[in-house]
Amino acid sequence: MTRNEEGEEVVAKRTRIQEVVQVALRGGSLAASATAMAVMLTASEEGVADIYGFKLTLSSNWSFSPSYQYVVGACTATMLYSLFQLCFGVYRLLTGSPITPSRFQAWLCFTSDQLFGYLMMSAGSAGSGVTNLNKTGIRHTPLPDFCKTLSSFCNHVALSLLLVFLSFIFLASSSFITVILLSSTA
Repeated sequence: MTRNEEGEEVVAKRTRIQEVVQVALRGGSLAASATAMAVMLTASEEGVADIYGFKLTLSSNWSFSPSYQYVVGACTATMLYSLFQLCFGVYRLLTGSPITPSRFQAWLCFTSDQLFGYLMMSAGSAGSGVTNLNKTGIRHTPLPDFCKTLSSFCNHVALSLLLVFLSFIFLASSSFITVILLSSTA
C-alpha cells in the first residue's frame, strides 16, 4: 500500500467517525428537545399563597404564558427537524454513503442547524425571563415569589429550559462538525 493510499484511508475513516458523531448529536438533540417538550407539557400545579394574611388560590399551567408556549413550539419544530435528520443520517450510514454528499447539502445542514439552534436559544431565553420573574417575585409590588407556592411547576419549567439549552448545544456541535467537514473537502 502506498503512502497516498494510506492517507486516503485515514481521511475516509476520520470522515466516517465525524459522520457517526454528527448522527449521535442529532439523536441527542432529538432526545433533549422531545424531553423538554414533554416536561413542559406536564408543568401544571395549583396551590394557596398567603399574602398579608389573605389566602389566594394560585393555579399555573405552561399554556398561561406566551413564552412557555414559544418553548413548546420551538421544541416541536426542533424535534421534527432532528428526527428527519437522524433518520436520514442513519439511512446514509447504513447504506455506506456519505451523510453530506455535496457541499450544497453540507451548507444546507449547517444553515438548518444554525437556524434551529438559535430558535432553541431564543425560546430558552424567553422562558428563562418568565421563570426568573416567577422565582424572584415582582420587587416593586407586594407579590411574593411564585415558586414558593408552586414549586413543582417551577421545577418542571426549569428542567425543561435546561433541556432546551442542552438541545442548543447539540445543534451547535453538529453545526461545528459540518464546518469541519466543509473545510476538509475544500
